[in-house]
Amino acid sequence: MNQGMNQSNNKTWINDASRKLALEHVAENRVDVAVVGGGITGAGVALDAISRGLSVALVESNDFASGTSGYSSKLIHGGLRYLTKADFPVAWESALERRWLMQNIAPHLVHPLGFVIPDPKGAPRHEAALAGVGVVLYDILRRASGLRSATLPRPQLLSSQAVGALVPSLEAKSLRGGVLYWDGQVFDDARLVLGVLRTAAGLGAHVMRDVRATGLTSTSVDALDTRTGEAVHLKARAVVNATGVWAAGFSDKFSMAPSRGTHLVVRSERLGHPHAAHTIQVPGHFGRYVFVLPQPTGLAYIGLTDEEDRNADGRHPLIPERDIEFLLGVINTALAIPLTHGDIVGSFAGLRPLVQDHHGNGKEGTADISRRHLVIDAPGEPVTVTGGKLTTYRKMAEDAVDIVAQRIGSAQPCRTKNLPLAGAAHRRELAALKAPLRLVQKYGTEATAVHALAQGDPLLSEPLFEGTEITGAELLFAVRAEGATTIDDLLDRRTRLSLVPEDAQRARLRAQQVLSVAHRQG
Repeated sequence: MNQGMNQSNNKTWINDASRKLALEHVAENRVDVAVVGGGITGAGVALDAISRGLSVALVESNDFASGTSGYSSKLIHGGLRYLTKADFPVAWESALERRWLMQNIAPHLVHPLGFVIPDPKGAPRHEAALAGVGVVLYDILRRASGLRSATLPRPQLLSSQAVGALVPSLEAKSLRGGVLYWDGQVFDDARLVLGVLRTAAGLGAHVMRDVRATGLTSTSVDALDTRTGEAVHLKARAVVNATGVWAAGFSDKFSMAPSRGTHLVVRSERLGHPHAAHTIQVPGHFGRYVFVLPQPTGLAYIGLTDEEDRNADGRHPLIPERDIEFLLGVINTALAIPLTHGDIVGSFAGLRPLVQDHHGNGKEGTADISRRHLVIDAPGEPVTVTGGKLTTYRKMAEDAVDIVAQRIGSAQPCRTKNLPLAGAAHRRELAALKAPLRLVQKYGTEATAVHALAQGDPLLSEPLFEGTEITGAELLFAVRAEGATTIDDLLDRRTRLSLVPEDAQRARLRAQQVLSVAHRQG
């Protein structure tokens, strides 16, 4: 059952054994950079720093990607919304970062997704014209960034029949037509976080989950091992606070205005199995949309809200009924057969770590707070990096590590634009792998090893339940290589089955069986 996969020849693996070694190392040694936060920003900082030749230790209080980074819209986008708000610097930065991700960093995880902007007959014609101009500008950004049309196709005008074929849930007779444009989609944002972390670990970063920081200085981190209750003290030449919505808890230089982004989950069959995503404009708010995002798992996400929520749990924000009513109300203005509460099989929300003090607020609340990231370099304090979004994590990390490098006198430049993540390869190489496409899109070049792991053992080779393709082998790999330690880790963030609670419940027994096997094997 090992198939030659063991820790000694898999330096990128993160598990209980690597955690133990990391804790032992930091107890005896000072590192160049200590990173607090195991979401996409902290992961990006760790990878940037270790790839410059700096020694790195990262601590995360819970599971990796258990906060905002695991509950986004799963989009790697070039900033079309920012164009409509004339925020050209953010749009350009997003377009560039999308290019690096799709062509160099993670072509196995980030894939093209078509978006349809329908043109209803009852809408003013100038709105369709403005949408068309925005899409053309968006494509100009794509070309200027260097992203090839072979990777992300050019936009095109659609007839009402073509819109109906791509998005069957829309009423074709009520449409004049539409516009099709393309953007990037990461099927699972938590997998992107894990890919960045594992790549950093493979280069020598010491990565530790379940270590909660209690106090930061510019050169040290006091923390608690939440598994044992023992104190952990990290000594570093520089410390980076990358704790997202919790960042202000370690600094008085700014305050956060967390924004709740709620998504509803429905079965794709209820929407006629759409072949593209589509947008519905929020009535009375030009440039603000609700999205319907089809997933390869047979689900579709409907999102999202943008509501300030300062008191929410950063890992499990409660979803108020008004969010559900808002999303259903907007989407039902365009559907031939309206959705009901009974069609909703799950929901999730993440908190955007928006910084109010430095960007201000607008007439639409958090929807008007800039998505630009913020790096704070205050003498005698940790470097803090927050704000921003999933797409621009690499640039956020580069800016933060540039400041760290100045502090400690390192002259090594950033290398992450062309640094592939674990499992990454050219799309031609990925297409030639002898493994199911579903696994290739999840694991890249490691898909063959995960597929081989399942051979000869029904517990590992058979689907977890009827109606899913996820097997026990994927759960075993999650424990061995991806830092999972509990059933919730497996169901919430390694498989995302918990996005539909009914599915998670059906998988729970098999998950427990695989977890027991993994623990027995060590």
